[in-house]
Amino acid sequence: MVIVCSSEMKTFGIISYNIHCNFTNYGSALQSWALCRTIERLGYKPVLMDYCPDILRDKNPLDPFKNMWDKDEESRRMCELTMPAICENYNKFDRFYTERFNRSHAYTSENFNDCVAAEGLDGFVCGSDTIFCPDEFGIDDGYYANYSCMRGRSISYAASFGDPHFTPETYALLDVRLKNFKAIGIRESGMVPYIKQRVNVPVSQVIDPTLLLSSTDFDDLVQAPENKEPYLLLYARRYNPKMEAYAVDVAKKNGWRIVEISLRATNAERGHEMRYDAGVEEFIGLVKHASYVVTNSYHGMIVAIHYKKSFDIFSREQCDTKIDEVLNRLELDYRKRIDVVDTITHRPDWDGVSSRMKTHAAESRLFLQKSLELI
Repeated sequence: MVIVCSSEMKTFGIISYNIHCNFTNYGSALQSWALCRTIERLGYKPVLMDYCPDILRDKNPLDPFKNMWDKDEESRRMCELTMPAICENYNKFDRFYTERFNRSHAYTSENFNDCVAAEGLDGFVCGSDTIFCPDEFGIDDGYYANYSCMRGRSISYAASFGDPHFTPETYALLDVRLKNFKAIGIRESGMVPYIKQRVNVPVSQVIDPTLLLSSTDFDDLVQAPENKEPYLLLYARRYNPKMEAYAVDVAKKNGWRIVEISLRATNAERGHEMRYDAGVEEFIGLVKHASYVVTNSYHGMIVAIHYKKSFDIFSREQCDTKIDEVLNRLELDYRKRIDVVDTITHRPDWDGVSSRMKTHAAESRLFLQKSLELI
């Protein structure tokens, strides 16, 4: 369903890592959807910008081999075996971006400055996701509001630096680019003091857009799985043999089957129901109806929290900071797995978690509202 807003409302282009990527990503899609939904509720019209940074122009989710995280032959073979599901998944994501958003025309560095007139934009919101991470994207002009049409009419919301490695050169460039924004909201706390020293605009740590919503909002997306038998959901953004073995052990002890979203196609021979083909709506449904969730995905963890699912989250390269900060804010640190030990049997205090989520959401929503009013 396409959102239609009054033409009198201010219109903001949302710039983030989502449509153009090397592998489709539920979290990238959901954070954009949640941010657009929140901005709409604040009385504005969001437009999801179909923007491809130069660094992503040679990436193709339908030809992911040259961009794989793991370069070994076994991982490549798993990717090859998963290609039919990868293609189906890609088509579902494309429909999600087309049907669930006001999606713009396609833009690159060559034509981006045309978008204000073409889309009727009043300003821009850069975020969320790791768009500020120099290791992933460099210092991209779109992500850092450096196109002439963006300077002085942009804010960031929940932009993330990930676990960055800055050089003197990238720090110098960062200092200049930060001055493009009217307000800066970032997802992790580590860079807040640095940014405050270099700009004279509102700066705050804010939570990911998916934490601004409730499970009721996510219910609007849910496509329930057809098989109603109890299952453990194993969602691996990157292969971790210890995590896989742990999930198998937990499922066996509880008599659950395993539904798995990963590139390990041969796990079907072990009786796992492989669901890399799942679209965003199916993914939400798989989390909602799971008996237990084991993952190394930041947003997989967040959706599990929304649906009050017992879960375990494992470490993943460049993701530990963002995972740890959410767990700390919600007092769920004990759900993080470093060494595999016995299953955690006690349930979280979900009432306390919900209360803390509402507090952080109210603070972050207010920052977003005040930031938009600056444009």
